[in-house]
Amino acid sequence: MKTIVIRPLTSELSSDYLDFFDNRAFTDNNPNGPCYCTSPNQEEEQIAKMVSEFKSNGVKETLRTYAAEMLDRNQIHGYLAYDGDQSVGWCNAADMESYVRFVPAFARDITCGKTISIVCFEIAPEYRGMGIASAFIDRVCTDAKSMGYAAVEGYAKLSDQRNDFDYQGPLYLYQKAGFIEVAREKEQAVMRKIL
Repeated sequence: MKTIVIRPLTSELSSDYLDFFDNRAFTDNNPNGPCYCTSPNQEEEQIAKMVSEFKSNGVKETLRTYAAEMLDRNQIHGYLAYDGDQSVGWCNAADMESYVRFVPAFARDITCGKTISIVCFEIAPEYRGMGIASAFIDRVCTDAKSMGYAAVEGYAKLSDQRNDFDYQGPLYLYQKAGFIEVAREKEQAVMRKIL
């Protein structure tokens, strides 16, 4: 098995982040792509402005431009997975309060203190099934505990089968990492690990 290293996103790794989304994310024609994981931290007005630019600038080019700007402003947080010097995966994880979207409203109503939210995973197709998502969760929990957070949460889609829309991770991924279900609404469960 390859040795995968998980690193927190820093300004020095911004080019690796963009390189991952430019060249390895969604290369399997996943319907979530192209994506640069900008929308969890964008207000509706900013998303509408960005979408209005798709036709003139191209979807991928527009998303990349917004991502680069958000990285410069330190508005995207999370972790990159590396195989050697190449970024091969992404996990969007940060303080729950930093997210405008992707944290369900019903999750905000039942918080248990200062919480890190995991809102998105993307792993290069050839690296899926190698435990990278689990490694991301382990690192998020370790870092959150060292920073004094009370809990880490994920918002799993309720499905027995992996599909292209599991970007928030399936239920069993969180269960395997020791998370428990604390709420459920429609097709989503709040999975929480107390630190």
